[in-house]
Amino acid sequence: MLQFRFAAESDTGRVRDNNEDAGFAGPYLLCVADGVGGAAAGEVASATTSYVVSARALAHPGRDPLRLLAAATEEAHQQLVLGVDADPGRLGMATTLTAILTDGVRTALAHVGDSRAYLLRDGGFTQLSHDHTMVQAMVDAGRITPAEAATSPHRNVVLQAVDALSSPTPDLLWLDLRPGDRLLLCSDGVSDVLHEAALATILTVPSLRLAATNLVQAALDGGSRDNVTAIVADVVDEPAVIGTGSVFGAAVDMRRNVVDPTAVRPLRSA
Repeated sequence: MLQFRFAAESDTGRVRDNNEDAGFAGPYLLCVADGVGGAAAGEVASATTSYVVSARALAHPGRDPLRLLAAATEEAHQQLVLGVDADPGRLGMATTLTAILTDGVRTALAHVGDSRAYLLRDGGFTQLSHDHTMVQAMVDAGRITPAEAATSPHRNVVLQAVDALSSPTPDLLWLDLRPGDRLLLCSDGVSDVLHEAALATILTVPSLRLAATNLVQAALDGGSRDNVTAIVADVVDEPAVIGTGSVFGAAVDMRRNVVDPTAVRPLRSA
């Protein structure tokens, strides 16, 4: 059955005081959440969202991946609502979310914001996610070119996020993955600095750990002013394993950054 072999790296960076990126990587789920910069408690929004998504995936192995990701995204929103109710100082907290989940046969992507998912296959490099940003909307409308978007001072203005104000409307789509594919999930601290050609070149390093480390280091050396996070994962076909995994970034400090881990209860259906 389809699984991921993975490595993840997250760095606070050379400008920010704390890491507002969070995520989870396991054999069936890859997830990156990037707390919206300039807003309150971005680390709480990202850690809570990645926690809810990963908790759901671990608690319900084999469930429909697309429906599970949709339900978990809405539940993350509800947890952020409770977080603001408990501490009004968190008002305005928000996060991106990019998650890929497989049940061993089908694989789904859920995406909100401007963190990204890429696919490296047979030498070709493709962006799987579509940015929910002001400049991407302008590109889609034909008002600016992709090259102009890449240098626009408004390129990080996010039009959609997981927050406490409204239910998220994630992009939800099925992915046609196959053994031998390599995936990259990253925060904009990586994709804002490294062009696609550089990303693809670094991803060709055989070692997953070295590829993830090199991506983060290249983004830092390239002048990233943000938190920098990358998950590199190979798609394999192997016998089923226990769906554990690793958390990183703000999600490591669960007691401080997750609104209420005890409130996440099993779903009746997903």
